[in-house]
Amino acid sequence: MTNTTPARISIDKQTRPVYRAQVAVAVAVRDAVAQAGLDRTLVELVNIRVSQINGCAYCLDVHTRDALAGGETPQRLAVLPAWRETDLFTDRERAALTLAETVTTLPTPDQQDRDYADARAHLTDDQLSAIVWVAIAMNAFNRISILSRHRVRPSTSDT
Repeated sequence: MTNTTPARISIDKQTRPVYRAQVAVAVAVRDAVAQAGLDRTLVELVNIRVSQINGCAYCLDVHTRDALAGGETPQRLAVLPAWRETDLFTDRERAALTLAETVTTLPTPDQQDRDYADARAHLTDDQLSAIVWVAIAMNAFNRISILSRHRVRPSTSDT
């Protein structure tokens, strides 16, 4: 049987200047997060939730490891796809996760308005903007990794 799947180009390697610009956006987003006073654990929850929705194995691997290294608990990561059904997340985290889902799924304008209103009750304008940018940047990296077929390799601790 012949494999008819076309080979993928790693667009991050093929067009390095554009990828470097995307990395520069991520650095600017990290600065905005710090200026808004948001902690790294919250950012990693957003990165992971966006990557779950998009089905990006590579980014899930990277950001789950980063979250665990930053002190996130395995229990919270395990239930993250069903975060609305638990009491494990703070109001600020819930607002950030709501925004992350809104940015990623682009629901109806009415639903977007409700999600923003909920988020504004728990986040400052700077925090809200920073979280939206985190989700935008993560969505972009998800697409880069998915379309380039970046592979998840076993870590040395997994073998």
